[in-house]
Amino acid sequence: MTTTRRSAHHCASRAAAAAAAAGVALVAACASPGGTTDEEGARGFAEAQQEEGSPITVWVDASRAAAADAFTAANPDVEVDVVTYDGSANGSDSFKTKIGLLDRAGDGWPDVVFSTQNNDAAWASQGANGQQPFAAVLDQGLIGDDVLGGFTEGSLDPCTVDGSVYCLRNDLAQGVLWYDQSLMDEFGYELPTTWEEYGELSARVAEEHPGYITGSVGDPWTPEIFFWASRCQANDVEGPSTMVVDTTSPECQRAAELVDAGVEQGWLTDLSVFSPEFVQQYSGKVVMMPGPAWFAGAIFDNPDSLAVPPGQIGVAPPLPWGDEDAVTGNVGGGTWFVSSHSRNLEAATQFVEFVTTADDYQVEQAPGYPAYAPAADKWVSGQEDSGYYASDLAGLTEAAPLVWSGWGAPAFSQEAIWAKTMQPLLTSGQPLTDELDTWQQAIEDQAQVFGYSVQ
Repeated sequence: MTTTRRSAHHCASRAAAAAAAAGVALVAACASPGGTTDEEGARGFAEAQQEEGSPITVWVDASRAAAADAFTAANPDVEVDVVTYDGSANGSDSFKTKIGLLDRAGDGWPDVVFSTQNNDAAWASQGANGQQPFAAVLDQGLIGDDVLGGFTEGSLDPCTVDGSVYCLRNDLAQGVLWYDQSLMDEFGYELPTTWEEYGELSARVAEEHPGYITGSVGDPWTPEIFFWASRCQANDVEGPSTMVVDTTSPECQRAAELVDAGVEQGWLTDLSVFSPEFVQQYSGKVVMMPGPAWFAGAIFDNPDSLAVPPGQIGVAPPLPWGDEDAVTGNVGGGTWFVSSHSRNLEAATQFVEFVTTADDYQVEQAPGYPAYAPAADKWVSGQEDSGYYASDLAGLTEAAPLVWSGWGAPAFSQEAIWAKTMQPLLTSGQPLTDELDTWQQAIEDQAQVFGYSVQ
């Protein structure tokens, strides 16, 4: 963990000892030393003795350092110490691990934490071994209903446990259908309007234009693109300790059949979209690609990836299955937490509210689709004004509230299970339809390790 900029402040010896015991940077232990009051307060948790004007410590990944800069520029009277860490990227679980160490030390918790993961509220809201939960309840006085009501419908679901909100979403990663308009025109194709049509058109692409693709299944978020959007009940969180898992349902079967057909016929690649091989083989050859909102900047409009020229890439809303209403999945999108141990809840809350809702960051600087709807509207307008896209971005806006609520955010990573259990099957060409019970068992086993009762 690396400390950057903004202020200097003194640390009590007790905080130094706690930092040493936790094995984290000393500055992380300086912001909010001490424990909490003995009884749960009106805000839903036992508050620490407040110290108005005290500095706050904020943990962010490198990409969110700009959010901290924007806050300090707009609020120079608030003293902020920024500590950079990996943001629990790629399921490293570093957020949970570091907080566990500080819980054992009984001191040194940060005031605000950003995480790249959407499943942290599941553990941060519960506490462990008799410890007070790290995450402060936000919807019982810390964040107003007027602000909470501005977030896109469903976007706070991963932050909500037992009816209480424990974090705020930074950005969304809703699934849409990206396409190359120039290739569609060259080949004489019309956009599909259902998943069935997508499969049929993809088969034509493979037959008529070998080497071109219409999607990828080479990354661990494959289930979030194809299975989540099919209402596959593989990850349904019913409560803090209860899940429903049924990977053999018709909804899971049809998604598996679609993926199997794509791999067999060659229109789905099993290469990661971030691999050099993917860029080498498929630059200029991606006709369509279902995927999250951030594919635009990470893959298409990226000189280190496909580098598709301006005026070619368009976006369509999520595809429905048959005559069903369309739903979609979500691949990422970060979360902001306020610590229940903070000695300056006012400043910590002010920070989190600013970085998730203020135009200074979410509209003018944020790379991803904002979870806060008023900021998202302005962000989309700015992206359209860039002149890069071949279509408007209404598909992104339409997709934002369509993330299916039946795919939850448990304390473990569904992507990690897929990478270990199912991705090798795809790579070897083994049909997923024959192994959905294997996926079922792997999810059940992991859920039980984390204390879930699986139905």
